Amino acid sequence: MIFDRKKLDNNTLLDIYKRILFPRVIEEKMLILLRQGTIGKWFSGIGQEAIAVGSTMAMETDEYILPMHRNLGVFTTRDIPFIRLMAQWQGKPSGFTKGRDRSFHFGTQDYKIIGMISHLGPQMGLATGIALADVLAKRPKATLVFTGEGATSEGDFHEALNIAAVWNLPVIFLIENNGYGLSTPTNEQYKCKRLVDKAIGYGMEGRRIDGNNVLEVYDTIKTIAKEIRQNPKPYLVECMTFRMRGHEEASGTKYVPQELFAEWQDKDPITNFEKYLKGEGVLRPEWPPFLRSEFTKQIDADVARVLREREIIPNVNTELNDVYKPYTVPSFAVSPTSTVKRYLDAITDGLRLSMQKHENLVLMGQDIAEYGGVFKITDGFVKEFGKGRVRNTPICESGIVGTGMGLALNGYKAVVEMQFADFVSSGFNQVVNNLAKTYYRWGQSVDVVIRMPTGAGTAAGPFHSQSNEAWFTKTPGLKVVYPAFPSDAKGLLMAAIDDPNPVLYFEHKYLYRNLTGEVLDGETYIEIGKARVVREGTWATIITYGMGVHWALEYVNNHPGYDIEIIDLRSLQPWDKEAVEASVKKTGRALVLHEDTLTNGFGAEIAAHIAEHCFINLEAPVMRCASLDTPIPMNKGLEDQFLAKHRLEETMEKLLGF
Repeated sequence: MIFDRKKLDNNTLLDIYKRILFPRVIEEKMLILLRQGTIGKWFSGIGQEAIAVGSTMAMETDEYILPMHRNLGVFTTRDIPFIRLMAQWQGKPSGFTKGRDRSFHFGTQDYKIIGMISHLGPQMGLATGIALADVLAKRPKATLVFTGEGATSEGDFHEALNIAAVWNLPVIFLIENNGYGLSTPTNEQYKCKRLVDKAIGYGMEGRRIDGNNVLEVYDTIKTIAKEIRQNPKPYLVECMTFRMRGHEEASGTKYVPQELFAEWQDKDPITNFEKYLKGEGVLRPEWPPFLRSEFTKQIDADVARVLREREIIPNVNTELNDVYKPYTVPSFAVSPTSTVKRYLDAITDGLRLSMQKHENLVLMGQDIAEYGGVFKITDGFVKEFGKGRVRNTPICESGIVGTGMGLALNGYKAVVEMQFADFVSSGFNQVVNNLAKTYYRWGQSVDVVIRMPTGAGTAAGPFHSQSNEAWFTKTPGLKVVYPAFPSDAKGLLMAAIDDPNPVLYFEHKYLYRNLTGEVLDGETYIEIGKARVVREGTWATIITYGMGVHWALEYVNNHPGYDIEIIDLRSLQPWDKEAVEASVKKTGRALVLHEDTLTNGFGAEIAAHIAEHCFINLEAPVMRCASLDTPIPMNKGLEDQFLAKHRLEETMEKLLGF
């Protein structure tokens, strides 16, 4: 192994040595604790320390790094106290996630580190958003994100690199190529000879380096970071290395040929660097054992302290209260004037006012810039707010949701438009596992709103008409709103954008140009989680939302003698249990109406809640009226038959006649 110190002085070389040795000594202690049964799991990075340490030292301390679960050296090089890391691994109160997540599945703004989730690929999208925030704020910063060679097969890898290239974002995508994805060798992971060659396809530069040579890693990353701070663009860096332990200790290494271990043992990053420093006269022979001894004393003391630390005392209220960041709708002067607006125009109005209020708000979506979006909701926004804040995106839902989250991590707000709500399935993991769980896991708010044009009535078929709100209402950490009127469309959207929590905002496509109503001028906010009594009555209650509200109103208007109460939920997560209970206790009859399919639609949750909490007040069974349990068809006649409206009359007569 050939080391080139370039202009590094002796003190810097010694600092590098200490920093590369420290995580190795920690790991050796962890393996002992694992054998003793003191800890339950460990993902070893032995043999790969040069990558984590060298790259982290090359970055400025206020630049974001997004490591993986084998990058202990990132955390120690950023000087996170080992005692806090140990507490995190043991699920103690002084850890970063209050016992809610494992190993390095956390982030910390204090040290500008954003940890991974188990799905591996999504954090690359976060890196693009972090870098975009720096570009928009004109901060000369670079972002470093790690991935393994296995995760380069994931779509998130492609999407993130493509976004970074198209937008010229200063991201260093670092591949740790250690030869195996758990037990699968690289020749079963990809066909190309060198992963770095993929950079060519994205129009970016790439470097392939010896990942076990800490000076080569340090110099390469430092040089690239310096360049892209001034000339923003992405780089792909492939670091060749080897994993000397199993994927995690329980998996073992029997699948690895023994000759590979012998080959890579000779390339050990610490022993080779140590020999080099001794040869240079930088490291005296007695120093390595002394440093090991001092590190071991510190580690042993911290381990003992953490093991003595009290366990977390489970508390239901604490857990429930930490799912969402506390938020109160801002006070605002209610406008004395209003204007009749279409549903679509109310959304545009809410977006425009939010863009004016929040200078850090960025809109992203397919065709939303000059074209104005397929429904023209953002028409004219580029001229008013500029292309930096109103951004056409490549067709890559997962990458763009991840970019939105990255923006939020770095001081911005994001509104992501799904061209159709159906397409969110391509970004599902980012929504339910990253956006939804981040605040609960490590207290980081995520200011992302996803606009979801939804619903039927336009004969658009199975992939442009689904009502998929129930995909998300069961996921703690997400807020879900679904306005039925122009006034609510504006007020709920402005509240969603102001809210620091992730919000899915469903807007019904059929209502865009077919519904008008009075909308307050100026800023207006409607509290998420509060239902509205659209019509009072005493015979029965229809609980509904979205298009269902208009079906219910049409039904009542067609039966002028029927005294029916209609509750518009407006918000589905959280939903207004108190308003529903009060109405059902008054009327004694409840029908839950929604456009989604019957089985496992959100109405099932409402019906179950009513049955449990209002049973003694009921004069009839709780009934549901929903769409057929089939994919939604395109043909107009079939679509009409599919929709819940087709069965509303029959279901209501059954309820009232019970």
